[in-house]
Order: sequence, then structure tokens, then C-alpha cells
Amino acid sequence: MKIKRLSLRARIFVAMILLVLLASILIAAVTIYQYNEEAKDYHKERLERKEKAIRRSISFTIRETTYPVTTQNIPLIFKDEIFDIDAIHNQKIILYDLDGQLLKSSKRTIYRDTTEICLDAEILNALANTVEHRYVVKNQENGQTFQSSYTYITDEKFKNIAILNLPYLEDDDFFNKELNQFLRRLGYAYLAMILVAIIFAYFILKYITKSLKTISDKMIETRLEKRNKKIEIDSSSDEIETLVNSYNSMIDELEDSAVKLATSEREQAWREMAKQVAHEIKNPLTPMRLSVQSFQRKFDPNDENIHQKVEEYSNTLIQQIDTMSSIASAFSNFAKMPAQKKEVLNVAHIVKLALDIFNEDYITFYPEDEELIAKFDRTQLIRVVTNLVKNGIQAIPEGSGNPKIEVRVFSEGDMINITVKDNGSGISEENKSRVFEPKFTTKSSGMGLGLAMVKNIVETYNGSITFVSQQGIGTTFTVTFPKE
Repeated sequence: MKIKRLSLRARIFVAMILLVLLASILIAAVTIYQYNEEAKDYHKERLERKEKAIRRSISFTIRETTYPVTTQNIPLIFKDEIFDIDAIHNQKIILYDLDGQLLKSSKRTIYRDTTEICLDAEILNALANTVEHRYVVKNQENGQTFQSSYTYITDEKFKNIAILNLPYLEDDDFFNKELNQFLRRLGYAYLAMILVAIIFAYFILKYITKSLKTISDKMIETRLEKRNKKIEIDSSSDEIETLVNSYNSMIDELEDSAVKLATSEREQAWREMAKQVAHEIKNPLTPMRLSVQSFQRKFDPNDENIHQKVEEYSNTLIQQIDTMSSIASAFSNFAKMPAQKKEVLNVAHIVKLALDIFNEDYITFYPEDEELIAKFDRTQLIRVVTNLVKNGIQAIPEGSGNPKIEVRVFSEGDMINITVKDNGSGISEENKSRVFEPKFTTKSSGMGLGLAMVKNIVETYNGSITFVSQQGIGTTFTVTFPKE
């Protein structure tokens, strides 16, 4: 999971746990480093203490010997004493002459190590050129660390007579044991600390993000088309309070914008509707004007055909007046929004009553049951059915040999379905997306408000309207709305 996809609570929680883990790793690393440094200092100081103690023993032996104190007599002077010094100090002792040749060793073996027979020139040069005349070599063998210190042995007149070599093994078993025990205890302590941190982080984050969760929920619920509630938080930090105030200010601005937008949309819709109505009304007014003007010019009371001409003139005016009346009725029906009036109806019976006003004998009705009860406005339901059936009648081309319109009513669970199927010319693909648009029509007459009105009514009652159409085969409209 990408870190960007984590919530703020999860990010803070992970950060706190990682902080504890990082602290534990850092302390463990510092502890290991400290133990290693202490071990180095311990071995360095221990070798120096052994060296000082052994040098004192060697000086005492040199003062007490009866042999002349010379480099050649070193093996005689320390013939047995070197083993006693080794036993006292538990430290192997090797003596070389000033040229690096082996003189005496406390190692009780028959075979001598070739490295003990002669010292390297590098060691002799370093020993001779240092201010303290002391040189320490450190090396690794078989996973163990060894130190070797080289110093001069002097006689009572501080004349160099030999080179003292003390090989020293750095035994870190004690330190490693102490370190492992400490790291184990540290691990237990931090494990307990992590568990406490998890519990602590859970409650702290729950408290911290409570206000943010409230703000988030309110933002998700924010909608342009409804009244949004402001956020009220009793106690919060300055940052949260600033965020809440910004949100509340945004809600005020959003409501103002929504009111302005709704007003603008309504004004624009009515302007468009007024333009359409004016256009539709102008269409019949023009032939009416021409008819009146023609009648004025040709009127002759003595004309033997005057009665026929008056009748034709009257029929023309009546036809155009009927057209204007139908336009006004269509606009009035569309503008009259269906009220939320729910009556308990027998849908099958109401649909049959709506179909009785049509004289076409090719309209057939197939109810699933004689009684299908639902809550709907009686007038609005009749309006829906008549508009769909009228639309189906108009979709059938004139002169069609076998016109057919089937109306079915049936239930599916808690829903009522009404289908109106015709075998008309169908709807083209480019027009399917515009079927329910106000003012859209493919007919030469009408305002194209029928299906838009039907959709408006059905959706008011939490229903839906859909259609399936194929050109040359026909169209089926399906209205679905809940029983309750």
C-alpha cells in the first residue's frame, strides 16, 4: 500500500511506531558502540598494567642477579625467573636482543614459532623512533584479536639491553555476555514500550482526528442542491477552528451561489420556454392574418358563393385557433408541476379508464391482475398513460397495414410497471439521447413537452421511465414506480 493512500490517522500512527522503533535501534547501536569502546579501553589499560607490573618484576630480577647485566647474559639471568614471572602475572613473556633475535621465552614448547625467532625490521624501527620507545601491534587470527607490545629493558644505568614482548589476547567473552544481556533487556523494554505506544497512539489519534472526521463527514455530505448544515465543534485547536470557520464560510457562499444559480436557471428556462411558445403561437397567426386580409379584399355581399366562402374562412380560423389552444394546453400542462398527492389506486383500473378515451381499435390492454394497488395521483397517472399512448399513435406512419399498440400493467416485488409498446417507425440513434428533453420533437406539430412532462411526473413519485427502440420495428416505453 502506497503511503499516499493512507489516511491521516494511519500516517500518524505509523510515524509514532516508526519513531519508537528508530529510537530503539539508535539506542542499541549507541550501546554496542559504547561497549566496544569500553572493551578497547579495558584491553589497552590492562595490557599497560601488565606491562608495568612485569617490567617491575624484570627490574627486580636484574637488580638481584649475580650475573653481569648484559644482553648476552639475559638467558642466564631469566633462566628460571621468566617462568615465575609468567606464573605470577599469567602473561606470556618473550625477550629479544636489540637486533630482534630471540633470547628467552616463557612458552614451554619444544618447537619455536618462526615469528618469535626474529623481529621484523618495521617493529625495530618503530620501537627505536618513537618517543616512548613503545610499540603495539594488533592483528586478527581465527576470529580473535591479539595485541603485542614491544618495549626496551634497561639496566640500572638506563642502558637498553633487551626488548620485552608481551603477546596479549583480547578476551571479549565477558563483554559480549554483558552486551547480549543488556540488549535482551532493552528489547523487552522496547517491546513493552511499543505495545504501550500502540495503545496510546490509538486513543490519542482517535481524539485528535475526531474533529477532522466530523469535518470530513460534513464535506462528503455537502451538496449544491440542498441546504447544508454548518459544523459545530465545542473544543478544538486553533488549526481545527480555522478549518471549521473556513468550511462554514464556504457553506454560506455555496448557499448564496446555489440561490443565484437556481434563479438564473429558472429565468433562463422560462425565457427559452417563452421563446418557444411565442414561436409556436406565431405560426398559426400568420395564416389567420392572411385569411382575414384575403376575405376583406374579396368580400362581396352580392356574390352567390358568399356563404361557402364565409364557411371556408371560418373553418380556417377555427383550425388555427384549435392549434393555438393545443399549444397553450401543452404549455400549461408542462408548467403545472405534479403535486406530491398520493392516493391509493387500482392502477389497472385507472390505466383502463385512460385508454377508454381513445377510439383506435388497435390499442390492446393486458393487465397482470384486475387489482394492482399503489399510491399515485389519479390525474397524473392518467396524464402519463395518455401521453405515452398518444406518442405511440403518432409514431405509427399513416397507411400502416397492421398498426398495434400494447399496454401492459404488472408488478415486480414492490414496484409497478406500465409498458406501452408500438410497432411504429422507432427512434433513431442520434435522437435517443434527446427523447426526454423539453421542446424536442420529430413531429411537424406540437411543442415536444409530452415525454418531458411524463418523466417529470414519474420521477416526482420516485419512479423512472425507460425505453427500447429499433427503427422500423417499434418502441417500448416502461414506467416503473413503487407501490408505497
